[in-house]
Amino acid sequence: MSGKTGDAGKPRKPKSDWPDVNTVSYSDILEVLAAGLDDFRKAPLFGLFFSGVYALGGWILILLLFWFDLPFLVYPLAAGFALIAPFIACGFYVISFHLEQETPLTWATVFSSVRGMVGRDLGWMALITGFALYIWVDIAAILYFTFMGLRKISFNELVAEVFSTQMGLILLFVGNITGAMIAFFVFSISVVSFPMLFHRDIDFVTAMVTSVRFVIRNPLPLAFWCFLIAFLIGVSILSGLVGLLVILPVLGHATWHLYRRAVAPAPTGGASSAS
Repeated sequence: MSGKTGDAGKPRKPKSDWPDVNTVSYSDILEVLAAGLDDFRKAPLFGLFFSGVYALGGWILILLLFWFDLPFLVYPLAAGFALIAPFIACGFYVISFHLEQETPLTWATVFSSVRGMVGRDLGWMALITGFALYIWVDIAAILYFTFMGLRKISFNELVAEVFSTQMGLILLFVGNITGAMIAFFVFSISVVSFPMLFHRDIDFVTAMVTSVRFVIRNPLPLAFWCFLIAFLIGVSILSGLVGLLVILPVLGHATWHLYRRAVAPAPTGGASSAS
């Protein structure tokens, strides 16, 4: 893979120069999900490796929260951890690209491609989504202290209070609404920007604007896609993150196929950086 470091200071493009975005339907969403499952079945070891690293990171963070006696952050962090999933899924974009091109898929090829992404504007997108996760965890802590007070309780006591008291139910409602708003914002700027930054030699602002334009053009199908992601991530959380081992690769591969349908091909001789 080759690429060049993006220049965040370059002049803003005229609107006509933004990449064209296409219209998609509900059937397209289901088809890309099926394509993602097919890619996972074709290269399961690669998918399980990257999803295993992601799940392991989640388990470590949750154990640390229990270690430092911060059980009230376990659910927000587990749910908010999905905000950085598009960056973690970069390995799946590499795999899907090589399967699409029918080129040899080896560990050396995959790892070299993933390393090559770090020096490009994709790193800025990772910083943005990571900052969104940080903000969400801070907001979750503030909401907890606001509704539950400055007191230390165990995880079991917390679960009981959240589901059996008025303040707990309000916390659950407000917290989920707030988290959903942050998640949809991150979804809008990243739904196709990460695979686009992998595939094309463009700046992260162009990628984010293109992603938002795609969401605006297809609000209902993209809302359906966002719901499917939220539902599958919820299943993963309920499974103790074990479900991520399969769900994350499928969603990652599906995101690549959604990008391929979402953004019109670059002009002949354009800036494709994947190899």
